[in-house]
Amino acid sequence: MKVKRRNILLGLVGLGLPLIASSCTKAPSSSNTAANPESSSGSSPATTSQAPDKIRIGYQVIPNGELLAKAQGLAAKAFPNSKVEYISFDSGRDVNTAIAANGIDFGLAGSVPVSVGLAQGLAYQVYFIHDVIGAAEALIVKGDAKSIADVKGKKIATPFGSTAHFSLESLLQQEKIKQSELTILDMQPPEIVAAWQRGDIDGSYVWQPNLSKLKKDGGTILITSADLAEKGVVTADVGVVRKAFAEQYPDVVKQYVGVLDEAVKSYRSDPKTAIAALSKELGITPAETEAAAKELIWLDSSEQKNTKYLGTADQPGEFAKVLKASADFVAAQKTIPSAPDLTTYQQGIYAKAL
Repeated sequence: MKVKRRNILLGLVGLGLPLIASSCTKAPSSSNTAANPESSSGSSPATTSQAPDKIRIGYQVIPNGELLAKAQGLAAKAFPNSKVEYISFDSGRDVNTAIAANGIDFGLAGSVPVSVGLAQGLAYQVYFIHDVIGAAEALIVKGDAKSIADVKGKKIATPFGSTAHFSLESLLQQEKIKQSELTILDMQPPEIVAAWQRGDIDGSYVWQPNLSKLKKDGGTILITSADLAEKGVVTADVGVVRKAFAEQYPDVVKQYVGVLDEAVKSYRSDPKTAIAALSKELGITPAETEAAAKELIWLDSSEQKNTKYLGTADQPGEFAKVLKASADFVAAQKTIPSAPDLTTYQQGIYAKAL
């Protein structure tokens, strides 16, 4: 267990932007080739004459459209002439590492890790917003804690560099709780669950499905990211694609967006079937899965064209400002030397994939 104490620095509080950050960070924990089960979703095979032999998708176990597309075999159906390989990550900093090593083509990471990746010159772009997090991330503690002030003197675990970490530090800044008044531990979600069960930690700021596991084990949620969103701290999970891949296979990127759209629409039109598929991926009950999925806001590509989000090539959205502000936050923590200008983040949006 790696223990770190961090300064509680000014976050993106009161910014009033529609999005800010997300949850993600670890090296590949598993990989598998997508199956092509029977599905009622009706995916259409790829029509492009050019597609790679293999499409590598770095995903996270989060109840959103990408996980549903994996569960329903939609990508395998859309790309019948390509081997679709899914590689699991625990969070976004390790997605960044995989992108840098040319280990994946698509990846899911939070806005904070993505803002860091773009600041460090990673050759990728944001092509999709997988979910706006809402109540799917939260501060959860053991015992009879009733208020945020009760975290004083506690050991609170969260993955450093994630949206959960960002939300926790922003919350502590708002509540005027000093660094010396608690200990913040840098741990990955699976490690958090194990440490909680061993009694090594008192609480965590973490995301689903791990949040449900802690709640089921007697945890009390003090505040969610949905609550923080009302105070101007909003978080999201986004998709990134390697620039070289997008340049070589632009139609494949657009078709994969179509796959994600199909999953979102499948969830909206037949939630019972979608929840059953997601439940198997998450390893929790259908009831728990339904509750977790409802804590996220699912957007299809047409909704993401809104200037509140990614926008279009002609009308850029506000998300570039969110990435810039997130990088400013990380730079203030001295995790990166400095944040690049807004232009870098505007160029980091691949809106034409929508």
